[in-house]
Amino acid sequence: MEAAAQTLLIIVSSILSVFLIILSVTAIYVIRAVKKVNQMADRAEHMAESVENAAEAVKNTAFAIPLVRLIGKVVKVAQKRSKKG
Repeated sequence: MEAAAQTLLIIVSSILSVFLIILSVTAIYVIRAVKKVNQMADRAEHMAESVENAAEAVKNTAFAIPLVRLIGKVVKVAQKRSKKG
């Protein structure tokens, strides 16, 4: 009976050690994958901020364009009047 118990103990210990090795390797790959996902999320956040800043610049420019057109028309009218008079 003692030999059977020792054999069973060796088998169970071997299976447990193989399982722990596989679990350790899997944990390493999961940690690497999580780090890469975090890096990608940081890049996406940076790109979103860049797009947001660009949209803000376009919005500010779009606000200024009618004002520039108005000033241009006033200048043209003033030039026409100065040529006539």
